[in-house]
Amino acid sequence: MVEKTFIPEGVEPPVSQIGATIEALVGTIAARREAGAESYTHRLLSEGEDSVLKKVAEEATEVVLAAKDIECCMLVAQESAESSAIAMGQDEDAVCAELPAEYYEAVDHLRYEAADVVYHLLVVLERYGIGIDEFAAELNSRMADGERPSGGILLHDEYIQRGK
Repeated sequence: MVEKTFIPEGVEPPVSQIGATIEALVGTIAARREAGAESYTHRLLSEGEDSVLKKVAEEATEVVLAAKDIECCMLVAQESAESSAIAMGQDEDAVCAELPAEYYEAVDHLRYEAADVVYHLLVVLERYGIGIDEFAAELNSRMADGERPSGGILLHDEYIQRGK
């Protein structure tokens, strides 16, 4: 398997890659409130709410479609391998499909679209004054005691909304 990520030489990695990345992105989004209209993030934060809400929905749909593309690639590869096995007189259930290049391209596309969803979701949270710690508390409050990180922030009971 190809290694897709790296840490630049001489750079000390953070304790949590995703935590550091999300925190940096949240800071950038907050700072863009004061940017000019040339900033896409500023426009999402200051224009009518439909603009950013439509982007979240659009990007979420693109994630679904990208994931479906992966499934299609896997299905086509499996069907092709089974057909080849039958033609060669082999047991089709014992065949392991070789995934085509399109599969790996589809995986990369899913990652790209997932990042778009996270970015636009973080813009929505910033727009409505939900800080990253409050968002983390929401996620942590949904986990069982043994699942959440040690020392993880939680919501007070009166702020927990389930199924509303």
